[in-house]
Amino acid sequence: MSEQLLIESLERYFNNEMLPEEKAYFEQMRLENPELDQMVVTHKIFMDKMAAFAERKKLMSSLSGAHDHLLAKGTIAEDQKKISKGKITQLWHRYKKTTAIAACIAGLTALIISGVISTFGSASRQTVELLSRDIEQLKKTQDYQYSQIKEATKLPEGAVVKSGGSAFMIDGKGYLLTNAHVLKGSSAVVANADGQEFKTSIVYVDHAKDLAVLKITDSDYEPVKALPYDLKSTSVNLGAEVFTLGYPRNDITYNKGYLSAVSGFDGDTSTVQISLLANPGNSGGPVFNKYGDIIGILSTREANAQGVTFAIKSKEIMQSLESWSNKDTSAVSTASLRGSHNMKGVNRETQLKSLQKYVYNVKAYN
Repeated sequence: MSEQLLIESLERYFNNEMLPEEKAYFEQMRLENPELDQMVVTHKIFMDKMAAFAERKKLMSSLSGAHDHLLAKGTIAEDQKKISKGKITQLWHRYKKTTAIAACIAGLTALIISGVISTFGSASRQTVELLSRDIEQLKKTQDYQYSQIKEATKLPEGAVVKSGGSAFMIDGKGYLLTNAHVLKGSSAVVANADGQEFKTSIVYVDHAKDLAVLKITDSDYEPVKALPYDLKSTSVNLGAEVFTLGYPRNDITYNKGYLSAVSGFDGDTSTVQISLLANPGNSGGPVFNKYGDIIGILSTREANAQGVTFAIKSKEIMQSLESWSNKDTSAVSTASLRGSHNMKGVNRETQLKSLQKYVYNVKAYN
């Protein structure tokens, strides 16, 4: 497909001008071709910036037209010879911000155009953002508002929730893995898919790998004999189907995507890039392969591009847990995560019914 034809296809796709069959075929191509999918994301950013620039140009044109109209009617007067140097300086200070913004947008637009038309060029550099929920986000959710009047919470009286996210079980005795950045408080409570809360303690933190382990210390918790999944530390093929479970809201949420790059942001080899929509609260959630085994843990996403998410590799998780085990005799054993448990041949709905029991909602507090 030529560059011109590809750009025309992208325009028609975003303008919803494709026939249903054509749109379905195009979206299937996105799933099978990570490079095309990245171009779609980049082009969307380009279109958004162009639209914003056009709005600003339209506003400036409207203001200029109004100014000329008032001059013609004599409502205002303008004598270039009488405009003092001080007046020019005053006008410059008034409008220099607008001028700078317009210049920045023009420059950014040029850069984005260059990136789009270069098929094999590198994408514009973006920034990443954490996928944990902070206190302001928690305040806006219905579950936070409900917790203010809920009597059966395990949060201590006077506790202040600082952040939230997801976690998954790595040992049936109540050990849960999450991201270190999820635990902004000194302790945390967790809740299962049924909404039952449990007290926990933070037993291990690896800031270098952004991983942490919680231990359920609640007497209401009943230990689990065996987990239905393994931690696969082998490499995953480009384009492989993956899915996630997590808590960007009070209820557990499912999402699916595919591996779009074998390295993470800026070539980070400890993470992988996944084409998948993720929201604050997904941090710490497990990334499963199609057989229901864990291949990573969600951590960040690109701030300015939808569907570009990063997960810490299972290999990094194993290394962190083994390092902990070497330092602490009470550390959880990784042996139970190296078995042959998987759900090969099991349909997705059945997989989810089993797996959701082991994924928890995390609320960290002080």
